[in-house]
Amino acid sequence: MSGLEPLLLRHHHRVLVQGLTGTQGSFWAEKMRDCGTTIVGGVNPRRAGTTHLGWPVFGSAQEAMGAVGFDTALMFIPPAAAKEAALDAIAAGARGLVILTEHIPSHDVLTILGAAERAGTRVVGPNTAGLVTPGEGFAGIMPGHNANVFRPGRVGVVSRSGSLGTLVCLNLTRAGLGQSAFIGIGGDPMLGTRTIDALRALDEDAGTDAVVLVGEIGGAMEETAAAYASGMKKPVVAFIAGAAAPPNRRMGHAGAIVAGSAGSHAGKCAALAAAGVGVVATPAEIAPALAARL
Repeated sequence: MSGLEPLLLRHHHRVLVQGLTGTQGSFWAEKMRDCGTTIVGGVNPRRAGTTHLGWPVFGSAQEAMGAVGFDTALMFIPPAAAKEAALDAIAAGARGLVILTEHIPSHDVLTILGAAERAGTRVVGPNTAGLVTPGEGFAGIMPGHNANVFRPGRVGVVSRSGSLGTLVCLNLTRAGLGQSAFIGIGGDPMLGTRTIDALRALDEDAGTDAVVLVGEIGGAMEETAAAYASGMKKPVVAFIAGAAAPPNRRMGHAGAIVAGSAGSHAGKCAALAAAGVGVVATPAEIAPALAARL
């Protein structure tokens, strides 16, 4: 699936929260509503027909689609139940599916991604921190409601890490740049949205003038994205985490493991630099590097 939507969340997008009635679902749904996200309801089969925090609760995503309609489903669902919830949202006709859940069994992830591809559903995640469009709303567990971190601007941010993405957005806001959008692609080895997909969406977005790419060791997504970045007219600045990681050891995300030279910090930085991307050594250098390129 290609194009801007639903990678760039807009105020008019209707969001269904699967797992709304849980502690995390409740907390973040209220924060999302406070900053403009259009939430239309939630899913919990055990509480179907009730209301929670003012929203209707449905027994399934398919029931919710028939009753209120939605564009994007957001999953606050434990790993063992993630496949069933994801397939329900896909069968309902969701255009986008944001999977916050980590530690989903690999065979379940394969089933989800296969079903999504056949249905034309854009999956963000698994193990993503979500999507943020400052001034319009967010879907996930990023502090999109915090004006000290997220402020409307014209710099798009793509990150495998939610915590590093938050730090970068904080630095951009402090530098007076702000963000056009944040896309958290997730830290698992198998993802519905890759770095190159997010770069393409921001490259096509009229509200984005420059892009920050926050990557990490492991896999080849950054190298693949470098080939696309070489043809972008918008400046790109990248930071790759994991310079000091020991070889052949998993660090943080399940996808952050280097085998031999594949997925190494040096290899990623070299590929990006060769593509004309500004590669910095620390997150603190991103804003000055962007300012120079803009």
